[in-house]
Amino acid sequence: MIRRLLAAVTFLAVAFDASAQSANRTVIVSAAVSLTDVLQQLAPIYQTQTGERVLLNLGSSNTLARQISFGAGPDVFISADEAQMNAVAMRIDAASRVDLLSNQLAIAVPDDRPRTMKSARDLLDPAIKRIAIGDPAAVPAGVYAKQYLEMLGIWRDLSAKAVPSGSVRLALSAVESGAADAAIVYQTDIATATHAREALVIPAAQGPRIVYPAARVLAGPNPDGARRLLAFLRSPEATAVFTRAGFLAPVPARR
Repeated sequence: MIRRLLAAVTFLAVAFDASAQSANRTVIVSAAVSLTDVLQQLAPIYQTQTGERVLLNLGSSNTLARQISFGAGPDVFISADEAQMNAVAMRIDAASRVDLLSNQLAIAVPDDRPRTMKSARDLLDPAIKRIAIGDPAAVPAGVYAKQYLEMLGIWRDLSAKAVPSGSVRLALSAVESGAADAAIVYQTDIATATHAREALVIPAAQGPRIVYPAARVLAGPNPDGARRLLAFLRSPEATAVFTRAGFLAPVPARR
């Protein structure tokens, strides 16, 4: 794992160094993989408006945070939870940090075995033998999934069925390939799937508080570009794109 991480950081360092030579033309963004499709839509819009290219480094938030901790220097980091942003608190510009988005958990099932669930308790059905989730020890989607199942009091009963994945998209892929009977992912992920269907959406008010914080990384080669991109991501135009993709406005902290 460490060897792979160091290799990734070395690769990224080369990419970041290359972009530093054209810092006024490129903004490097390390972002949660659940944002893949929507950021790929927004990147060309931003480039048209500013002339700056957006280079996306997409992955599980915990992996991206480790890359930053090991010295990788993207301009912007967008995490799928607060914990991974907090883990690199000393490496970001705290004043730039914003809660950008929220999301909802949902249960996906294979499209050739569609079913509708009334609640997540339906996962207790003996016919459902494997449930793919992000690794609950590290991957934000898995952390959220475990929190929700604990809220319902069924995590202990379901944990033996849980198949931890390295990212939320890998959990979804397990359902699409038939390797899992169900997956707990984000609702926005199911919208991108070709071989999975939505069995249940967990309303934001009932599930754990999901937050996507974004911030400028201090080691990034293009601080001005980072500020411009963060402002763009909060603009009405970008908000409309996020909304069409199913993302929600940031949810205030619960008291």
